[in-house]
Amino acid sequence: MSFEVKIPSMGESISSGILAKWHVADGDVVKKDQVLFELETDKITSEGTAEAAGKISLKVAAGAEVKIGAVVAVIDTAVTAAAAPVGGVPSPREAASANSDAQSPAVRRLAAETGIDPASVSGSGKAGRVTKGDMLAATETKPAAPLMPAPTPTPKPFVAPVATGERQTRKKMTPLRQKIAQRLVQAQHAAAMLTTFNEADMSAIMALRSKYQDDFVKKNGVKLGFMSFFVKAVVNALKEVPGINAQIDGDTIISNHYFDIGVAVSTDRGLIVPVIRDCDRKSMAEIERDIADAAKKARDGKLTLPELEGGVFTITNGGVFGSLLATPIINAPQSAILGMHAIKDRPIAHNGQVVIRPMMYLALSYDHRLVDGKESVTFLVSVKNALEDPARLVIGA
Repeated sequence: MSFEVKIPSMGESISSGILAKWHVADGDVVKKDQVLFELETDKITSEGTAEAAGKISLKVAAGAEVKIGAVVAVIDTAVTAAAAPVGGVPSPREAASANSDAQSPAVRRLAAETGIDPASVSGSGKAGRVTKGDMLAATETKPAAPLMPAPTPTPKPFVAPVATGERQTRKKMTPLRQKIAQRLVQAQHAAAMLTTFNEADMSAIMALRSKYQDDFVKKNGVKLGFMSFFVKAVVNALKEVPGINAQIDGDTIISNHYFDIGVAVSTDRGLIVPVIRDCDRKSMAEIERDIADAAKKARDGKLTLPELEGGVFTITNGGVFGSLLATPIINAPQSAILGMHAIKDRPIAHNGQVVIRPMMYLALSYDHRLVDGKESVTFLVSVKNALEDPARLVIGA
């Protein structure tokens, strides 16, 4: 009996994808629920699993574009496991390998001198053990290896390679990378995008994290990072400037009254923005836990479409890569995005004195069709104030 492996449905908006990678080889015996392949679409990367056990026959090569519902492999369910020899008697190779520790000194010496692996020799001894005679017979079909290793050749001086016409390689963009490129270009063409900047003194947050980190981890099982502070600061600012928690649909303005915040995560497949739901109702620990879970799922390719949809605002952190200042691109159809950057010790004026403080540049890119300059600046100042005085996040000031 055979079982067809098909590309599963992943939502009405996805009709095809790229079979990026096989995790099994043609002819392998697979188990039920074993991961078989990775499928890349223009929205997510997902895994296909075996719905039955048996011997698999691959029908589509890795890298091919496949339609939803297409048959990419067939599993012969009559073969459910790699069969062991009848009666449980080990094969000569297995017996030789299993008894390698019990080989005689003569066998080990011949193996060292000839380079012949005893595991590759059929043993005629008891329980399949390889004997000296077996090794001598094997040497008749293979020349003995030299007793002394060949001298190491003298390294040659480096010579620049001659151009052969293969100085470039070409690889088709994945559907996800194509979609990212398309959305970024569309965002720049469709929105009147502008960026405003400010900076935040991170001393207070860093002091809080240092003071309460151990207790926070013991109580919640997750570290207190910077991102939960930023999420809470953004929620606070969205409540203060509700015009940013909105989007344009044709000639209509849609105002959002919920706070689902997207947090950009870098993966080897591209930038993914999982959405953290109801951030206004969650504690710092819940937000940190949700972000950690979403980031892991993003990097493992296990995010689902619902986990990527419906965000009202996005936060992106180029600072983890060392970025000092950048202008992030709006994640359409949202009206704004906040860019975090690297924390650097810089001299600033404080109470009439020049002091060194850990400073971070903040960048807010916004759609000027919907958001005016006053609103954008007010929003970013609200975020700055909340970061510099985290008590505001507790009392909602």
